[in-house]
Amino acid sequence: MNSKSGEKIKVLITDDIAETRENLRKLLSFDPDIEVVGAASSGQEGIRLAKEFLPHVILMDINMPGMDGIKATEEILKEVPTAQVVMLSVQGETDYLRRAMLAGARDFLTKPPSGDELMSTIRRVYEMGKERVAMMPAQPAAPTEGVVAEGQKPRQEGDVIAVFSPKGGVGCTMVAVNLAIALQRTLDGARVGLMDASVQFGDIGVMLNLQASRSMADLVPHIEELDTDLLNSVLAPHGSGVKALLAPPRPEEAEVILTGGSLGSADAVINALLNLMRSEFNIVVVDTWSWVDDITLSILDAATLIVLVVMPNIPAIKSARLFLEVARQLDYSMDKIALVVNGVDRRMGIRVEQIEQAMIPVVAQIPMDAPIVQASANHG
Repeated sequence: MNSKSGEKIKVLITDDIAETRENLRKLLSFDPDIEVVGAASSGQEGIRLAKEFLPHVILMDINMPGMDGIKATEEILKEVPTAQVVMLSVQGETDYLRRAMLAGARDFLTKPPSGDELMSTIRRVYEMGKERVAMMPAQPAAPTEGVVAEGQKPRQEGDVIAVFSPKGGVGCTMVAVNLAIALQRTLDGARVGLMDASVQFGDIGVMLNLQASRSMADLVPHIEELDTDLLNSVLAPHGSGVKALLAPPRPEEAEVILTGGSLGSADAVINALLNLMRSEFNIVVVDTWSWVDDITLSILDAATLIVLVVMPNIPAIKSARLFLEVARQLDYSMDKIALVVNGVDRRMGIRVEQIEQAMIPVVAQIPMDAPIVQASANHG
């Protein structure tokens, strides 16, 4: 069995083609740890069965008549947020795959998948799901409106997700931006903030096409009297609902941050800004720069989760491995680090399985799609 409790992995198949559903069911029948709890022929039926059976993993066809797999995934994750969706797609649908990841899909497979590929993917996302559930804070019952329960803070500090790579150019900003938007869309009622801690050359404003006139530098003169009103006067809203605390628009304007203002150090300034963001948002996604200095360390120390981004090439892998050594020296739990491989091309480069052997398990893969990345960076 796959767990100490003897729990089977419950899988729901959603595909409008009966032959595909049957073939997937037959493949999965060879694994005693997997139980197919249902098979849906449409997105609407998939939503209904997901709510009924609460599957661990959902195999979702991306192209279905009526409600497609992307919309079905969005709706399912609102109702069953612990489900892990694996999108099934024919080759060449890279735009769909990008949209699927934004909708909350955890992995994708090209149809028809091999038996080994199917089983390993299901097991991998199932383990990812267990880690995610374990990290979810218990939600206390909300007190009556306008009343704070005795001994309870009016607002709990938000979680920090730091997106980091010791190697530049691997797509940290793209991952941070899309992660924040996906969390905002997936987590019903959540407040998601985005912070650009690449204080000299931050690109979040460009990536989101935000025409903002203010940045975190405007808060530094008031660093010892910060409140949420001041913060909200500087935050840049995005159409997704995410609000961003942007880096200064010009490198020289970051000097007020780097010199530490009245607090005397850059990391103290960043800590103060991050703590203020945590008081305002349930989740704060932080885009960091690519070296380990006091600013970066203060963010990584505060992070609930570190998303370590790597590309499938030797220089990026070498740098990431060195960072993992540093993380161990800093007594970071490896459970705190989520390894994400960006730019995966199954036709070439180092395989994800080889990266896992050299480092730690990979929690997500992002396919290589240079034209879409380029277009989204240019248009926001």
